Amino acid sequence: TRRTGRFDAGHWPDEPADFDMAPYPRENAFAPCPAELGLYAVMPDAEWTVRMARAGVPTVQLRFKSGDAQAIRAEVRAAVAGVQGTGALLFINDHWQEATEAGAYGVHLGQEDLQAMAPDDLAAIRHAGLRLGLSTHGYAEMLTAERHNPSYIAMGAVFPTTLKQMATAPQGTGRLRAYAALLRSGVTHMAIGGIDLHNLPEVLKANVRSVGVVRALMAAPDLDAAVAEWKAALARD
Repeated sequence: TRRTGRFDAGHWPDEPADFDMAPYPRENAFAPCPAELGLYAVMPDAEWTVRMARAGVPTVQLRFKSGDAQAIRAEVRAAVAGVQGTGALLFINDHWQEATEAGAYGVHLGQEDLQAMAPDDLAAIRHAGLRLGLSTHGYAEMLTAERHNPSYIAMGAVFPTTLKQMATAPQGTGRLRAYAALLRSGVTHMAIGGIDLHNLPEVLKANVRSVGVVRALMAAPDLDAAVAEWKAALARD
């Protein structure tokens, strides 16, 4: 790195200058979102997404996977309509055109989705005023994402997860701390992947206070109580 002094083999580079990151604010950035997204529920359909929003989850994502264009449009519209009045921020995974048409708060793209996007498509999302969230799995992907000036960056998977096959090994909280340090003065960031109430304190110790959750909320016998418990845990110092 560009640090001076004694070399520390245990130190991960965490200064923006180490990676030639441009200072903030930047031109052509996507619309900003809150510095902390808090509890962020990623759900498989509109029904679950709306349930989370009505239970008090502050940030929700519809991650609806289908090859049926009509079904996709219907799910996105149902999610946008269903979260109205809840105060929840709604991101749509991948389906940016439907999200734009329906008036969603933002769009979330994975690394493969981002690589497949044409520059004009990304510009269209930005010009529409939608927020953009990007998934990352390590330093290289994080730097690629960061140079697109997104609204937030998701860092994961922190812990092992069985919800989907991961191309990379779990990052762990040590790397999470370094990633968060690198992004501390710029883009909003969150952690995702295998996070539950048991290991949440380790995530908080890594200086990350926004977390993506799937299974831990969907499996809760009392959703309202579970959301309240998560929000209280995230609010602790």
